[in-house]
Amino acid sequence: MTSAEVLGEALSRLPDLVRSAVEGLDARQLSERPGGSANSVAWLVWHLTRVEDSHLADAFDRDEVWSADGFAERWGLDLPREDTGFGHSSAQVDAVQVDSAQQLLEYFDAVHQVVERLVGQLGDADLERVVDEQWDPPVTLLVRLVSVIDDAVQHAGQAAYARGILTGT
Repeated sequence: MTSAEVLGEALSRLPDLVRSAVEGLDARQLSERPGGSANSVAWLVWHLTRVEDSHLADAFDRDEVWSADGFAERWGLDLPREDTGFGHSSAQVDAVQVDSAQQLLEYFDAVHQVVERLVGQLGDADLERVVDEQWDPPVTLLVRLVSVIDDAVQHAGQAAYARGILTGT
């Protein structure tokens, strides 16, 4: 198995994690913040998807699905279009409201399909390409992909935990 195939395998596990966190929750539950101040399930899934979208759009020199496919307009969040959720205040977390789990899943699925296709086309040599020179050492595509996967899995787990708090299951 190549390194790119290992990354693809890791990415292939995200849809089940995300679905299990959101399916069956209504809009109120998705937006509810456990304990009154924790991140909501909606915010967590939106954020992990925005990070996957923005980081990999940059790494692959392509447009973000959020903008290119009209999700930013359809969602109509009171946040800057390029916002991914990093450093959000409590009010900004509250601004991420959804109508349904389906709304979250449509955006997640659209991004995830693009990412899986892009990663599926990679060879191991591609993973050494520098995608961000702002860091020391510069960030390679491999490091960026591992970072995105790590972030997404952590946030999917947090969303599942928040779901458990909200539903008692």
